[in-house]
Amino acid sequence: MSGGFLLIRHAKASGQAPDAPLTAEGQEQAHRLASQLAQHGITRMVSSPWLRAVDTAQPLATALGLSIETDERLTERVLSGHDLPHWQTALRASFLDPERVIDSGESGTTAKARALAALKDAEDPQGLTAIFTHGNLLALLLGLDYGGWAELRNPDVWRWNAEGLAERVRLEP
Repeated sequence: MSGGFLLIRHAKASGQAPDAPLTAEGQEQAHRLASQLAQHGITRMVSSPWLRAVDTAQPLATALGLSIETDERLTERVLSGHDLPHWQTALRASFLDPERVIDSGESGTTAKARALAALKDAEDPQGLTAIFTHGNLLALLLGLDYGGWAELRNPDVWRWNAEGLAERVRLEP
């Protein structure tokens, strides 16, 4: 597949901070992911610079002999500039109103636009680009609602083409 993407949500992490590492289970998931994706013809790898995304990408990069490029535009959406005690309620509301901005956070529309710009720059017209990112941003790219976001897994992989059509890639447990 030329010019397409694999959109990948990171493996299980110890937290939400940018420097949160993968858990032991997440490390195992990243290695299983590498073995399952190694034959997909990936020619380029671009990741959020956050540790959990890079660490999810690393085993695959090693297996393929590719470097991991990082792009700040693939970081998780900032829902709010402050901790929200009822963040899931705020997240649900943000999916209903993509222009909603909470306490100096980022609207869904703004986050999706930066992610689409990153994809445009990351595209390998001659190959398949693996993009490593985060759940909320992935849901926005895929056009999922709150329920779709809630059903995303760690990790999760979607094949996405230039026309914006996506299908989930089945991973072995």
